[in-house]
Amino acid sequence: KDALSKFWAAYKTVSGEYDEDMLERCNGNMDIVLIFAGLFSAVNTAFIIAMQPDPIDITNVLLVQLIQNTSGSATQPTILPPPTGFSSSKSWMQALAYASLAFSLLAAYGAVMGKQW
Repeated sequence: KDALSKFWAAYKTVSGEYDEDMLERCNGNMDIVLIFAGLFSAVNTAFIIAMQPDPIDITNVLLVQLIQNTSGSATQPTILPPPTGFSSSKSWMQALAYASLAFSLLAAYGAVMGKQW
């Protein structure tokens, strides 16, 4: 064989070993990203649920209004507390929580696509 074919045979062997090693490292890194994204999404979802307003308060206010409307009594209507709106900081916290959840799911999706490729 001539020197050029020996060079390409050696190159193919060395590059194949390097590619296999790189593929194993990338596959392991994608596994780590999937685990982290799953755990982060679970914890983030728990925080998002905890930030939601209590539905029992809303239901109680609506039930009191319904009873007052249907009773037709001439009694003094009870004064309901004004509904509490979201403060600016709470809206920002929820927006950031939802954005971080979206990016975490996007990272998990990218890792799954990388593993399937």
